[in-house]
Amino acid sequence: MRALCYLMLAMGVASILGAAEKYTIAVVPMGTTHQYWKLIHAGAKKAQAELQAEGLDVELIWKGPLREDDRDQQVQVVENFMARRVSGIVLAPLDMRALVAPVEQAVAAGIPVVIVDAPLNSKAPVSTIATNNYLSGRLAAQRLSEVLGGQGNAILLRVQVGSGSCEAREQGFLDELAENHPGIKVISSNQHGGATRNTALAASQNLLMRYGREVNGIFAPNESTAAGMLLALDNIGLGKGKVKLIGYANSEVFADALRSGDLQGLVLQDPVKMGYLGVKHVVQVLRGEKVPERVDTAVVMATKEYVDQPEVRELIGGGS
Repeated sequence: MRALCYLMLAMGVASILGAAEKYTIAVVPMGTTHQYWKLIHAGAKKAQAELQAEGLDVELIWKGPLREDDRDQQVQVVENFMARRVSGIVLAPLDMRALVAPVEQAVAAGIPVVIVDAPLNSKAPVSTIATNNYLSGRLAAQRLSEVLGGQGNAILLRVQVGSGSCEAREQGFLDELAENHPGIKVISSNQHGGATRNTALAASQNLLMRYGREVNGIFAPNESTAAGMLLALDNIGLGKGKVKLIGYANSEVFADALRSGDLQGLVLQDPVKMGYLGVKHVVQVLRGEKVPERVDTAVVMATKEYVDQPEVRELIGGGS
């Protein structure tokens, strides 16, 4: 009888230990349409595969709003995952304020949250993995000044209010021009392109209708604004470098635009690394390990001359 009790106890302990190695990780992007988020997903799946190879049972659930301006839907997604009691959440918050409450509620409920791509105005997340967006905006300004020869009129097409990552890029761009490039005059910086190519196209057309004869260079700080502005410039015959354009996106479409001369610079992040480290950090925390509070995943400025270099191709998503 005593032997039977020991056997049952041992089986119970084994069962508990086995359960502790099973994790359900929710990965919540800002949206699911742009190529950028597909690269985040690829990084998350890479981490899942490695963890499974180590003997851990890791399930990934990928779910986010269709559009990157649907704050309410992203809040609802996070709240639903909290109600389902997932093991952990990897989140790219599309609004640095609107997502604070659901994230803090999840953490208070014992669900660790790792932030990727964009900042959140909260100390609740266990880790933030992202680009230094402010410095990357400065890099975009430096490139624009370079291709303009330090002289000319510039436009900043913003993305949307509340997007912490894009707002940091925009501020970095403006600060760099103001502090170090006195020959560049910003003639418009208060218009927003929005979360889709169509909304960005409409905003771009309005800007070019007003400033088309004056503008020499433009910065579009995300995928939707870059796509909309590219099309708008082409539609009125200002493509191919007649108006210099610096974009910010990870997609083969923009690599082609560099090759054709429609783009003069493209800021590339490392979304695969963000997704990969996001999942890794959540699992490490769940296993009682420490993770860095912040990881800078760095950026690369791609140009026509370097677009087909292996390190650039990898960031774009085209492999080496």
